[in-house]
Amino acid sequence: MLKRLLLMLVLAGLVFGGIFAWKMRQMEQQAAMSARPPPAATVAVTEVREETWQPRLSAVGSVEAAQGIFVTNEVAGKVSSILFESGQKVRLGEVILQLDDSVDQADLKGLIAERNLAEIKLQRLVKLLRDRSVSQSDHDEAKAQLDGTEARVAAKQALISKKRVTAPFAGLLGIRKVDLGEYLPPGAQIVPLDALEPIYVDYSLPERYLSELKVGQSVSVTVAAHPNRAFEGRISAINPGIERSTRSVRIRATFTNPEHLLRPGMFAEVQTLLPARKNLLTLPRTAISYAPYGDAVFAIVEKDGKTTVERRPITTGAVQSGRVAVEGLQAGDRVVVAGQVKLRNGQEVRIDNRVVPQEGTLPPGSKA
Repeated sequence: MLKRLLLMLVLAGLVFGGIFAWKMRQMEQQAAMSARPPPAATVAVTEVREETWQPRLSAVGSVEAAQGIFVTNEVAGKVSSILFESGQKVRLGEVILQLDDSVDQADLKGLIAERNLAEIKLQRLVKLLRDRSVSQSDHDEAKAQLDGTEARVAAKQALISKKRVTAPFAGLLGIRKVDLGEYLPPGAQIVPLDALEPIYVDYSLPERYLSELKVGQSVSVTVAAHPNRAFEGRISAINPGIERSTRSVRIRATFTNPEHLLRPGMFAEVQTLLPARKNLLTLPRTAISYAPYGDAVFAIVEKDGKTTVERRPITTGAVQSGRVAVEGLQAGDRVVVAGQVKLRNGQEVRIDNRVVPQEGTLPPGSKA
């Protein structure tokens, strides 16, 4: 019995000893591997550039006509002639529609005849009054009759002129909404009319930028209909007050529009240009590691024939076209632009610039 117990103890010791030796060897291998320097990481690099920037305030706005209305009629009547085509350019005062005025013209002829008769009577009474053949009251009555008929003639002529609908300003007509022979009540919408030159773009900016805005400041606009073209204009008006609901200031910019490429209602991306800033150090946004405790980059360091990285804190500033203004570096410094996610300070790297991230664009609403 004793021999069997000793044999069991010897066997257990051998088993546990083997396990312990195997674990110790694993730990030694792991320690050796951790002591070995990690393999060089492959990264892409870029250089810090010194640039002159044209800062800008980005916003979105809407294109508005300098003048835009629906042409309407003041008096009722039946359409006797339409003197325009949809989409036609018109001049100030050009007749675009005629309402039937045949009855009014006939009434006008009768009123003119009455006026002529009253004028003849007054002239006759003037001669008789000199000879004292009529009283002054007869003369005054004839004069009043003449004045009354002249007023009725003028009123009828005004009514007839209102049946000629004219363009209140020069511009471009839209699609007509009336047909020949249609009876129009007063105020019927006939055709839209917009003055397209010049043209406005209305937009808003946060109130914190109010001190940087002034009338005459340059503005650049792009629209979806012409994505490869920028339209240049200037601020023509700034609202004196701040909109309470949005805490923003309303701005109007004026643009020349000789080709009529900008149309009312277009969605516009607006860049308000600020004075140029010179000698700014810039980096692509992808080169910067953003963190709550501070932004940093991995700078390339050449030492003892090795290429390593060094984490350097920086201060970031304005953003423009995917690049960020930075402080804490020097022009020409090389920093990692791709592959920095798993890097650590002092790690050896291998540079491969065959794949470099494309620099982004300025997001709407950001300040450059």
